[in-house]
Parts: sequence; structure tokens; C-alpha cells
Amino acid sequence: MFRPSSRYANAETYSVRTAEGRTVTAVRLPLRERPAVDRFHRRVDSQRLDLIAGHYLADATMFWALCDAADGIAPDALATRALVPIPVKGR
Repeated sequence: MFRPSSRYANAETYSVRTAEGRTVTAVRLPLRERPAVDRFHRRVDSQRLDLIAGHYLADATMFWALCDAADGIAPDALATRALVPIPVKGR
């Protein structure tokens, strides 16, 4: 269901019943250890995380790794940060 590089690739799933009676599968938010930080990127003019991840990690879909390095659960948590931590590549 998810790409191998997704933070949800190995996440546990569970089923819930909606108010309408449908059963849907949900993914548990993975609790990850904070990765080692290699350096910091000074963000300018609301630079997007996918562009930063593409530059430093060679994969724009790895923007979530920047969130993990910043101990932020979602990209919006980094929206106001001037410095974005860049995790060690390949970890």
C-alpha cells in the first residue's frame, strides 16, 4: 500500500467501524527514534520540505525524515522554523 521509503511502510494497521457502519482500515502513527542530524538547512521564503529533502536526501518523498529529525509529527510543525535539521543520509 505504501512505497518502501514511506514512514508508514511497516506500520501496524487496525480496523474501525464508522458511524455509517462501514469498516475501514487505519494505519497507526509510527513512533520513531529521532535520527542523528548531519547538518541544518537555513530555510528561506517558506521553502517546501519536499524540495529540501530532494536536495539533501535525493528523494523528495523523504520529507517526513526531516520531520523526524526535528521531532515534528507533521510538516506543518516545521513551517515556522528557520533551521531545518537534515538527518544523516541512509539511516
